[in-house]
Formats: sequence, structure tokens, C-alpha cells
Amino acid sequence: MQPRNQFPRVSSALPTLSAGIKVVPEPLRLLLLELMSNCTLQVNDAALTAPACSTPSPCLQGPCPTPGLQNESTLEAIVGDRNGTYRCLFNEEFKYILLPVSYGIVFCLGFVLNTLALYVFLFRVRPWKVIHLFMFNLALSDLLYVLSLPLLVYYYSKENDWPFSEPMCKIVRFLFYTSLYCSIFFLLCISIYRFLAVCYPIQFLRWGHTRCARAACVSIWVVVTGAQSPVLYFVSTSNMEGNIICHDTSSISLFDQFVLFSTVTLVLLYCVPFVVILLCYSLMVFTLMKPTANASPNVESKRKSIRMILLVLIVFVVCFLPFHVTRTLYYYERKTDLDCGTLNTVNVLYKVTRPLASANSFMDPILYFGVWRFRINR
Repeated sequence: MQPRNQFPRVSSALPTLSAGIKVVPEPLRLLLLELMSNCTLQVNDAALTAPACSTPSPCLQGPCPTPGLQNESTLEAIVGDRNGTYRCLFNEEFKYILLPVSYGIVFCLGFVLNTLALYVFLFRVRPWKVIHLFMFNLALSDLLYVLSLPLLVYYYSKENDWPFSEPMCKIVRFLFYTSLYCSIFFLLCISIYRFLAVCYPIQFLRWGHTRCARAACVSIWVVVTGAQSPVLYFVSTSNMEGNIICHDTSSISLFDQFVLFSTVTLVLLYCVPFVVILLCYSLMVFTLMKPTANASPNVESKRKSIRMILLVLIVFVVCFLPFHVTRTLYYYERKTDLDCGTLNTVNVLYKVTRPLASANSFMDPILYFGVWRFRINR
């Protein structure tokens, strides 16, 4: 292709055309200038061809996206209104370093620790008790979660260029969220189990059987898998400037339905378990702090138990609460008319809190399998 400056007559003709338009009535002049701004002269080795115009112009619907920042999907980097027009553009270069590095670290630690935990339960622990069933399923869900990360590491390191099929994109996103919420529910089961063992030991003897635990584990896998199945419908891929985008949300046309689905997921799969876990551990601390007539060694044991409870609560809150709060704000503020600066701040916070939620997958083995001295387990 010849350089543009080898056609001086073409380049010099453009100002003349623009000047000539000034004599045209104002409405028609503005339209012609808009059309000219979307025309590119196609030049090849043989000749100068006619202008190629893109009409109608996307700029007639809203501000034109800035070149170089369109490597993200319409719903992940560009905030649009309900009519599909561009309103805000986010520069998300930071996430192409943050997410691959953090997901890579989480994968390495989570894969090793959860595989080790599964090995211990399968080959070293006999017979299984109720707590072993819950911990085994927790390790399994955490392992499935980290197995969804390598493809995302590759995807974000390539700056949002998905090299696999659309069904694979759906499966990875589905596995990501299904395993995440299964882990939360198995943490819920462990907290209820410990609560009964500490606060209601008589009832615990009646309900603390492996038969009930197996039924609870199967129910969790079935219910959470079914509850997250709409992800397979909402998630899709699209082509933008040569990059195949694996959407984390949905297309603009389905965004209202997706936000409704995400809200129901937030309430049922996070808020309810969070409140129950908080209540269980709070009542456990209250019970353990009650004075007893036993000797000081028992007091020291209770203090260790209380410290462990507080540590578990802190990890749960730090890992999951910021992620769910910022994600909810991220979704709902895109449906409002807030300024782009506020939207960009929420967008950045949402991306930053993703690794926190992922970190729970390698914190669980440390807290629940490595600290087996927490002997409220029976």
C-alpha cells in the first residue's frame, strides 16, 4: 500500500471539499460533514478508489469510542444505555496484569493444597465423620473452582482474546460461579455443624450423622448447579476489533434480565448463608465466653477456639463481602445515569475484588484442614 503523502492532490482536495460545504444550508452541511468524517480513502498499489463510508455513523448515537480502548466487550469496558448506545469508556489496562497474576497464584496454591486435602481424606482418614464429609466436598468445590482459572489467566493475559469456542466460554464462567457458591454453602454446613456441637450438644447427637451430611452435600451440588445454570444462557462470545470476547455478564439486550438473576443469586446464595454463618459463629463465641467452674486449661482452650472462630469469620468477610458489594454496585450503576468517573471507580473496585474472592479457595485448606486442633469437631 502506498503512503498517503504520495497522493498530494487527494489530501489537498479535502480542505476544498470542506470549504465548499460552507455554502450549503446549515442542517445539510452538518450532515455532510458527519458523513465525511466517517469516510476513509482506500488506496492500493494500482489506483485510488472511491471513499468507503460507514453509515449510519455510530457517533450520531453517542460519543465515539476512543481507538485503542475497544479491546473489551460492550458490557465490560464500554457502558451503554438501554438503546445500545455508547456512553462511558473504561481504560482497563490494569486488569491485564492484575487478573492473570492473581489468578495464576491462586491456581498454584489452591491446586496443591486442595489436592493434598482430597488425598488425605481419601487415603488417610477412616472412618469418615460428618465434618469429614463437609470438608471433603469443600475441598472438591475449591479444586473445581481453581481448575476454571488457567483459561481465564490465558484470556486476560492476551488482553481479552478468547481462543476457544463459545461453549467453552460458557462452561468456564459456569464452573467459576458454581464452584464459588458451592464452597460458600459447604462453609455454611461446617458452621452449622460446629454451632450444634458447641451450643446444642444433645440435639447434635441426634442430627450429627453421616446420613444427614451426605443428603446435605448432594442437595447443595444439585441446587447450586441448577441455580447457576442461567449463566450458560447469558454468557456468550462476540467479536470486537478482531478479538473474541468471552463475556462475564451478558449482551446489552439481556442486561436487565441478567441483573435480576444476579440479584436473586446474591440474596439466596450469598446473603442468606452469610447471615447464618455470622449468627452461628457469634452464638458460639457467646457460649464459649460463659464462665465455667472448670480449671484454667479449659479456659485457654476456649480462647483458642474463639480466636479460630474470629479468624474464620474475618477470612470469609474479607474474601466474599467486597466482591459481592462491588459487583452489585457495578451492575446497578450501569443502569443509572451516574457520571462516568463514578462508574469507572466502581468498575475498578469490582475488578480488584475478584482476586479476593478467588483467594478463599486456597485459604480454606489452611483454615479447615491445617488447623485441625480446633476440636469442636466431634
